[in-house]
Amino acid sequence: MTNHNHTRSIDRPIVVVGLGSIGRRHLQNLYALGQRRLIAVTRGTSPLPADELPPHQTEETLAAALKHDPIAVLVCNPTALHLSTALEAAAAGCHLFLEKPVSHQLGGVEQLVAIAAEKNLLVQVGFQFRFHPVLGAIKELLAKERLGRLVSVHVHWGEYLPAWHPWEDYRKGYSARSDLGGGVVLTLCHPFDYLRWMLGEIEGVYALTGHRSGLELDTEDTASVLLRFASGLAGTVYLDYVERPRQHTLTLIGDRGKVQWDNDTATALWYDAEEQSAHKIEPPVGFDRNDLFVGEIAHFMDSLSSGSQPSCRLEDGLRSLQIVEAVKESNKLRREVNPVELGGV
Repeated sequence: MTNHNHTRSIDRPIVVVGLGSIGRRHLQNLYALGQRRLIAVTRGTSPLPADELPPHQTEETLAAALKHDPIAVLVCNPTALHLSTALEAAAAGCHLFLEKPVSHQLGGVEQLVAIAAEKNLLVQVGFQFRFHPVLGAIKELLAKERLGRLVSVHVHWGEYLPAWHPWEDYRKGYSARSDLGGGVVLTLCHPFDYLRWMLGEIEGVYALTGHRSGLELDTEDTASVLLRFASGLAGTVYLDYVERPRQHTLTLIGDRGKVQWDNDTATALWYDAEEQSAHKIEPPVGFDRNDLFVGEIAHFMDSLSSGSQPSCRLEDGLRSLQIVEAVKESNKLRREVNPVELGGV
């Protein structure tokens, strides 16, 4: 596991709202990083065993947890509840770690932006792929123009929804339910963030989405998205809830070479066309998927300690949500949509 000894415990409590799989993970990682004053807001309905959790206090409501004067709140409940939870915590002056996506819709996000600015709150959005060491290495390759002029980028992410959380009925989980902010475009919105992070702003979206499988859900389960970047680069993102075995890959093609990253192996292959040589980009020895989550929480705690803004801010979460909304709008209108024109600020 990656070493994060630079992170130190914070005296005031940190609240985690929601003890589904991601809330539990953050609670465990906070404890592993030395944080001892932890409060979980939960109704105790999770099917997962409570004995796997570190020592923590429990409250049934955020209002009750806020009486303990926490420094920060981690918003880890279903997507459709993110914004109302974040607004309540921000109104109380708490810094925020806001799981992605920031909400299931743009309406109301501008209120959170305003409160965070007025109260000078730190807000980090949970896009953990920014903390992937191999994606970071690819970002450096791009900065040094080692691929030459980029001509295209492709993301392919297909993963069978019923296999995500074997302990629960997929039909009841938020990912499958429109009323909880589900659907493949919102739930698997990570590529919209890491592509922006690596390649710059996205100015045009053309998309087709649909429910094309036999899965029992009331949301889209497939999406084919064409992106137009401010730089002029064209990209595609394909998402589904169906593919077995799963695949999550990123391919970047330039006039001097090509890189392909595979999330399953955590490695990338870089071909230098000018030298006609192939290179493997690997994470540190002992790398584990949880290191991404440890990395983002360590970064958040460092921001709390130093008072400096985190690298993945509310504005980044808003931009990704605008892209998601543009995907849905484009599918409906059958034309290109500029995500920034959809508002939310």
